[in-house]
Amino acid sequence: MSRTTTAFRPTAPAPSTRSRWRAGLYWSATTLVVAECAIGGAMDLLRMPPFYPVMIALGYPGYLATIMGTAKIAAAVVVVAPRLPRLKEWAYAGVMINLVGAIASTIAVHQPASGLVVPTAYTGLTLLSWALRPSTRRL
Repeated sequence: MSRTTTAFRPTAPAPSTRSRWRAGLYWSATTLVVAECAIGGAMDLLRMPPFYPVMIALGYPGYLATIMGTAKIAAAVVVVAPRLPRLKEWAYAGVMINLVGAIASTIAVHQPASGLVVPTAYTGLTLLSWALRPSTRRL
């Protein structure tokens, strides 16, 4: 009778359900934030509705659309790119400033409360994406 032995092969533990759930939630929130930044940024650069007319109605100069559009597209690229933790912090900060500014501007000019729903929802998604980001995407 010959005795066969198998080589010891350590295996990585399977990801827990909690970590998979967390990763899924992170990527869902991040995808929505990146899509909003990329699409909104392109629409700002092209001065398309609904963002450009709202920006003008709020009293901002038209050239701000070019600045905001460029910044939004840059933020979308940085947030989704691997590594770059310091730039990611700046990108998330810029997205938050944009969204909180949209909320504050809507309130300041007494626009209907319905105008607060979308920027408030994206503010929450941005915070969720930032809070759940993997350690490889943190400082």
